[in-house]
Amino acid sequence: MLESLINPKKAERRPWEMFFIGLIWTIVAIVLVDLIFLKNYTFAKYNSILIITFAVMLSIPFMFYLIKYEEKKCLKIEKEKTLMKEHGKAILAFTFLFLGIMVAFILAFIVLSIPGLFPDYIISENFDAQIRTYCSINMPGAVEDCVKNVGVGTVSQGIVPGFSEGLSRIARILTNNFYVMIFALLFSFIFGFGAIFILTWNASVIATAIGIFINASLAKLHTGFLRYLVHGIPEILAYFIAALGGGIISIAVIKHHYKDDKFWRILQDSLDLIILAIVVLIVSAVIEVFIIPLLF
Repeated sequence: MLESLINPKKAERRPWEMFFIGLIWTIVAIVLVDLIFLKNYTFAKYNSILIITFAVMLSIPFMFYLIKYEEKKCLKIEKEKTLMKEHGKAILAFTFLFLGIMVAFILAFIVLSIPGLFPDYIISENFDAQIRTYCSINMPGAVEDCVKNVGVGTVSQGIVPGFSEGLSRIARILTNNFYVMIFALLFSFIFGFGAIFILTWNASVIATAIGIFINASLAKLHTGFLRYLVHGIPEILAYFIAALGGGIISIAVIKHHYKDDKFWRILQDSLDLIILAIVVLIVSAVIEVFIIPLLF
């Protein structure tokens, strides 16, 4: 049913609408999972992953049809500059979808954290995997203590590193980010829309980090958003660009375009997207290490 409601052409003309679609889908996923699984002893332990799964299921039709639409452009448009400009419309639609998903998780985290409004266990059940991921990155030596306090108070102040230390941190960040990008690329190539799981997961982790930062001080609401979005948006854009490149090849193979000469044009276009994704990831890492500490 969902695929009949989603028009890739409409999404590219009005990409901002995808923000509300991502927002609504994610809220629906959270509500459905809580209603169905939260009181089940076995499934409640995996609530945080089930929410991601449901959100992904709702996003699959849009991802599939938009990537399919972009693959058609590769066959029709010969000028590389024009083609990349057209892909930019799809990436913008993906970005708004991601922002909608992320904002839904942020709102859920903040609302569920309000004392007395919901049972204390509900925040840990719905965000357990995300909180543990956050704590493993920010407090690797005291993960369990961090988890018990839902990460509150674990936000560190930014310190601009020296050049050599900064390069070392950039290398570590890029190692992790390239790892995620490769998975996004492979998942898109194998499943066509497979990268949506990785991207939704990243949206939930970033949302959890922002929620923890905001809970530490509601006065830092705008800072909490900006702290993670300034480098988070370029990083996620890189994943989307790589996912689009892998997805285009996947659709081309499914439709047997590898049997004609136009397939090489598709491969070239996908390679351009992957190179662009690598450049954006490097820029994002530099911003995270050297710019964010200056601003926050």
